[in-house]
Amino acid sequence: MKAAVVYQRGEMPQYTDFPEPVVNNEGEILISVKAAAIKHFDKGRASGKHYSATENKQSATVIGGDGVGVLADGTRVFAFGVSGIIAEKAVVDKRKMVKLPNGINDIVAAALPNAVAGSAMALRFRAGIKTGETILINGATGFTGKIAVQIAKHYGAKKVIVTGRNQKTLQSLISLGADEIVSTEQNDETFIEQLKQIHNTTPIDIIIDYLWGHTAELILTSLKGNGSFTHKTRFVSIGSITGDKIQLSAENLRSVDLQLSGSGLGSWTKDEMKLLFSEILPEMFQLTTDNKLKVETESVNLTDIEKLWEMKAPDGKRLVVTI
Repeated sequence: MKAAVVYQRGEMPQYTDFPEPVVNNEGEILISVKAAAIKHFDKGRASGKHYSATENKQSATVIGGDGVGVLADGTRVFAFGVSGIIAEKAVVDKRKMVKLPNGINDIVAAALPNAVAGSAMALRFRAGIKTGETILINGATGFTGKIAVQIAKHYGAKKVIVTGRNQKTLQSLISLGADEIVSTEQNDETFIEQLKQIHNTTPIDIIIDYLWGHTAELILTSLKGNGSFTHKTRFVSIGSITGDKIQLSAENLRSVDLQLSGSGLGSWTKDEMKLLFSEILPEMFQLTTDNKLKVETESVNLTDIEKLWEMKAPDGKRLVVTI
């Protein structure tokens, strides 16, 4: 079969022949792959930089962790791969598989799940979102951030505040449900002051953070109290696009009612993962089918994987490989 293969960690994937994967137990099933998204997660694992990457640095590996395919009986599914999934065939985990509704196309279905995991899981299980709350999404101009805006509103958020660099994209988030925008291109003092004013007017209940780094430091500084009672804020780290480490003052922690947590592989319980496949993803696929969740994609063909691996999809779209 043809596949996108990395022969040595850190190298570019190659379009080449590779042995077809074999089903090893009754919990697995073979699919014919139709589409798979290229995500930061996949690039991180391929390079060995993601914390979930294996120790094996030398063996040839098919890349890609999840995608859309067809079972032998013609059923279309989204699934997590046991083998790498950016290939003509892949072995997937039956427990991590969702049947797709008829109205959703393969490209959109492949693009959506990682963003759902990176937003709905944080909102529901780490932040415990409640109807009527105010949500701040730091780094909302990327693909997952755009999905997070829509899901936050779907889950009952009264107000959604978004941050980002691209002013045009920030403005476009208003049409997806955002209520207020905050540019990260401002100087630090202005950025902090704007957040303070927002927090004083409509206290922020939940912060969903895709950036970490300096903007996370500024946001936490804007919450810092002065010894008076403070509003409880749940801060959930999901990504670290602008830096893996921050400086956090102990005074900052002591002066505010702050819950700091992370959402990602290893932080979710088995029951939460079951709900992702049994409840959350099916609901989001249906919302998309009903045109209630907007998903923007850019597609490329498997044959072009070598040229397009480092390509960045424009305007917060998700890059999807078709097979």
